[in-house]
Amino acid sequence: MYGNCAVILAAGEGTRMKSKKPKVLAQVLYKPMIDWVIDSVKACGLDEKDICVVTGHESAQVCAHLPQGVQTVLQTERLGTGHAVMQAADFLRRHGNANVLILNGDAPFMDGETVSCALEYHTRAQSSGTVISATVDAPTGYGRILRDAKGDFSGIVEERDATDAQKQIREVNSGAYWFDCQALLVALDQMQTNARYRANAAKEFYLTDAIEILRGMGQRVTTFNSKSAHVVLGANDRVQLAALNEIARMEQINLHRKNGVSIPFDAGVVIAPGVKIGRDTEILQGTILRGATVIGEDAVIGPGSVLENCRIGDGAVITQTYGTDAVVAADTQTGPFARLRPGTTIGENVRVGNFVEIKNSTVGSETKISHLSYIGDTDVGSGVNIGSGCATVNFTGKEKFRTVIGDNAFIGCDTSLVAPVRIGNRAYTGAGSTITEDVPDDALALGRARQVVKKDWVKVKKPYRSKDNR
Repeated sequence: MYGNCAVILAAGEGTRMKSKKPKVLAQVLYKPMIDWVIDSVKACGLDEKDICVVTGHESAQVCAHLPQGVQTVLQTERLGTGHAVMQAADFLRRHGNANVLILNGDAPFMDGETVSCALEYHTRAQSSGTVISATVDAPTGYGRILRDAKGDFSGIVEERDATDAQKQIREVNSGAYWFDCQALLVALDQMQTNARYRANAAKEFYLTDAIEILRGMGQRVTTFNSKSAHVVLGANDRVQLAALNEIARMEQINLHRKNGVSIPFDAGVVIAPGVKIGRDTEILQGTILRGATVIGEDAVIGPGSVLENCRIGDGAVITQTYGTDAVVAADTQTGPFARLRPGTTIGENVRVGNFVEIKNSTVGSETKISHLSYIGDTDVGSGVNIGSGCATVNFTGKEKFRTVIGDNAFIGCDTSLVAPVRIGNRAYTGAGSTITEDVPDDALALGRARQVVKKDWVKVKKPYRSKDNR
C-alpha cells in the first residue's frame, strides 16, 4: 500500500544561468539545489520510492544525478506548473487517497520542518489542498495570498493581475503545496477539459488553477504560513544563485555559532550543510568545510584550510591544510601548506609541517614529518622522525607498492625509500640515502655515493674569475 508522496518540478532549462547543466543542478553551498529539496522531502518521512521528479531539458543529466529509487517523468513541452504535474498523473493514481507534496526543484530553502508542519496542519484541517505561504518584506514578483474578512484563505492573485492594494500584501505563495492525491487528479482533469484554463496569454496550465477548481467544488483549501521567508527563494541566474549561497552560508555559520563553535570572523568561511563541529572549536578566516566532515571539540581549523569528508579529532590544529577523505586524531598539528589526500589516517600528537603531502597512508602517534616530504602508500609507526625532503617512492610507472616504517625510526633528510621496502623499529637512514632494501631493527642504512674531494680543483680548472663572469 502506498503512503504519502512528493512530486518535484525540475523541468526548467535555466537558460539565464548560461550553463550546460539544468538549473536544478546549480549548487548552493556545494550541494545541487535539487538535493536540498530531496533532503527536505525525506525529512518529512518519505523515501526515494515516494518521490517523482518531473524532468525536461537535459533530463539525462538530472536522471543520472538522482538517488536510486527516485522515479522520473518527462515534460516534453513547458506548458506551466499544472502541465508538469499532469505528467505525474500515473504516479499520483498509484498513491490512492494519500497526500502529495508539490515542490519546485530550484527552491532549496523549503526545509523539512516547514513541509512536515504543513502536512500536519493539512491533515488536521482535512484539506483537499494546502498552500505553503511565507511573509516577505519584498513581495514583488510573487502571487499574493488573499483572505476574506474572517482571515480565511480566499484565493491567490498573480502580480500581473493584482490591484494596487493587493500588491501591498506581503503574504505570498511559495509555489509549494500539499494536496489530496485524488482531489488533485480531479482538478488536473478539469484543467484539461475546461478551455478557460488555457485562455491565458501563454496558453499554459497553472497549478494555482487547481486551487481555484477545488474551492469551486466546495473543497476545503487552506494555507500554512512558514516561519522562514527564505522558503520562497529560488535562482534564475548566477546573480540570484550567489545571493542564495550567501544566505545559506551565513545561516550555517550562525547555526554553528549557536551550537558553541567560535567563528570570530566569517570572511571566506564556508561550511556546507551536514558538517559537524564540536564545542569550543575555532574556525578561522578562509576555511572551507565540505561533505561529511566531522570536527571534534577544542580544535583550531584555519586560516585557509579546506577539508572535505575529513574527521578531525579534539584539540587538533589544522592550518592552511587541504584535506580530502582523511582522518586526523586528537592534538595533531598540520600545516601550513600541508596536503592530506584520500586514505590518510594520522594518529595523536603528530606534527605534519609545511609542504608535506600524505596519501593513502597511516601515521602513528607522536610522529614528526616536519617539512618538504612526500609520504605515499606508507605505514609509518609511532615516534618516527622524518627529515626534510624525504619521499617514499611508491610508483614504478606501472605499479604501486607500499613502504613500512617501524616505530621510533629516524629517516634522515633527503632519504628516498624505494618501495616495497621496510625500515625496522628504531632504525636510521643517513641523510641523502636512497634505500632499496629492507633495513633491520636498530640498524643504520646508508645508500649514497662515497664523497670525493679533489684538492686545488678550482685553481687548476678556474684559474681566474672576473667580477663580470662570476
